[in-house]
Order: sequence, then C-alpha cells, then structure tokens
Amino acid sequence: MSVGLISDVVLILLVLSLAVWITIARTAYRAVVGFVAYGLLMTLLWVRLAALDVAMTEAALGSGLTGILLFAAAARLAPFEAAERARAPAPALRLLIGLLCTLVAAGLAAVVLWLPEPAPTLAPLVAEHLPPTGLRNPVTGVLLAHRAIDTLLESMVLLPALIGVWSVAADADWSGRPGSLPRPPASDALTLLARILPPFGVLVAIHLVWIGADEPGGKFQAAAVLAAMWVLVMMAGLQQPPAVVSRGWRGLLVVGASLFIAIGIAGIWLADAFLAYPKGLAKPLIIAIEVALTGSVAVALALLLSGPPTRAHRCEAGR
Repeated sequence: MSVGLISDVVLILLVLSLAVWITIARTAYRAVVGFVAYGLLMTLLWVRLAALDVAMTEAALGSGLTGILLFAAAARLAPFEAAERARAPAPALRLLIGLLCTLVAAGLAAVVLWLPEPAPTLAPLVAEHLPPTGLRNPVTGVLLAHRAIDTLLESMVLLPALIGVWSVAADADWSGRPGSLPRPPASDALTLLARILPPFGVLVAIHLVWIGADEPGGKFQAAAVLAAMWVLVMMAGLQQPPAVVSRGWRGLLVVGASLFIAIGIAGIWLADAFLAYPKGLAKPLIIAIEVALTGSVAVALALLLSGPPTRAHRCEAGR
C-alpha cells in the first residue's frame, strides 16, 4: 500500500473513533474538545480530497469559531450537567436512539457507495462558462457568478442571526456592550499573543480575499480569520466589544450585502438580469463585493461570538 493510502485510512479511523468518543463523552466540555479536534481532522480529509476551499472553511468556521461558541455554551451549562445526567434516558430509549442513528449512517453510506460512475457533476459546465467572468477559481465563479443569489442570502442570514442573539438581552442592557466571551485569567502570554498575532492575521485575511478570485480562498475564510483576531484581542482584555447601538458598527454589518444588492440591481440595466455583470467588468465587481462582504461577515461573526449586551458592560448609547 502507498503512503497516501495508509494516511487516508489512519485519518478515517481517527475521525470515526473521535466521533464515537464525542458521542459517549460524559461532559459537555470533553465533547466540545473532541468536536474541535474532529473539525481539524475533517480539514485534513478535505485537503486529501483536494477541496482546499472547503478545508479552509472547515478549519476557520467549522471548528474554530464554532468551537468558541460551544466552549462558551459548555461553560454556561456546567453547573446543570449533574442534574441532567440524573435525568438520563432509560437504557432502552438510548438503545433505540443508537439504532436509529446507525440506520441513518448506514443509509448515507449506501447512497455514497451506490453513486453512478462517473458521479453526476456540473464541473464541465462551470469550466465552460468561467472564462467570461475573468476568474480562475471555479468555486468563486459558482458562488458569485452562477449562484450569486445563494451567496447573497448566505451573507444576509448572519444579520437575523445576530439580531436573534441581541434580542435575548434585557431592555435595561440594550445600550451596553456584549459580554459573553470567555475571559481567561490575566496572562502575559495571552496578552503578548493578542498584540503580535493580529497584524499577521490581517495580512493573511487580505491575502485570502485578494487571491480568492483565482486561487483557493475568499471572503468567508478571510472574514473568519479577521473575526478570530478580533476575538483574541477582546478575550485578552486589550479592547472592549463595541456597543450594539453604535451606528458605525451597524453600518459595517450591512455594507457588504448593500453593495451586493446595488450591483445586482444595476445588472438589470447593464447586463439584462439581476446579479448579472456587464461584459468585461465581472472580475473587478466580484472583487469589490468580496472585499465588502469580508468586512461585514467578519464583524457579524465577531459580534455573534461576543453574545448579547450585558449589564456589566453598560456604556453610553452610540459610543
């Protein structure tokens, strides 16, 4: 067997073992640790499948930022875990749930194994229509040219999600700052990391969004890096989260989708269709949309992680 095949088998076994460990973990904290490790292993699997865009998204969003959310949730649930374990389902019910999950997994595996050879694909059609856009990355071409309406909706869905998070705040705290990020004890190492790492993170994000038109990368990966750097700074106590009533930050939240919609409406007159691009201007317009969405998505992700405003972070409205 080749080295590549051996590494693939080892990765698959590790992923399956970790999935089982997450399922049987006795505490939420252990399950979250396993989930983050699981996401990193899935990143390696996507790399082995040559899906670099998916791999970067999995690492940044699937395990990175989502991991922070789950750690915060686990910390809040820790005082109630003992009571929950006392009310655990009966063994028969747990067995039934396990059997149903096994059947679902077996069904999905059967569907994958019974796919026709070669599997149905639109890749040749995408490659045929990619040159007029001026892009060389087919993923960006699909997301912002051929399926632009889906990308627009994906970028806009973060806004109602953020509004939902803010809506759980008490009325008296509405003018405050988010205060749900975990704040570890003061540490010189964390402070040093929060001072040194963000400039490099910003450079990486700029690189990802700039090359996204031609190479693996793009707005979501870049936004996740920016959000992670911002969260690191806030967790280290070097910067407070912004007030939720700040008009400037609210403007940043909507500027990306607003530009996307404006260019899409202009396409009705300039290219005969909503979200169509004029001939010869597709690539610069797509890059402009990517840059604007990067900022909006980064702010939305960071504010989602920061949680609702709290009484402990009251401040002047509009600050």
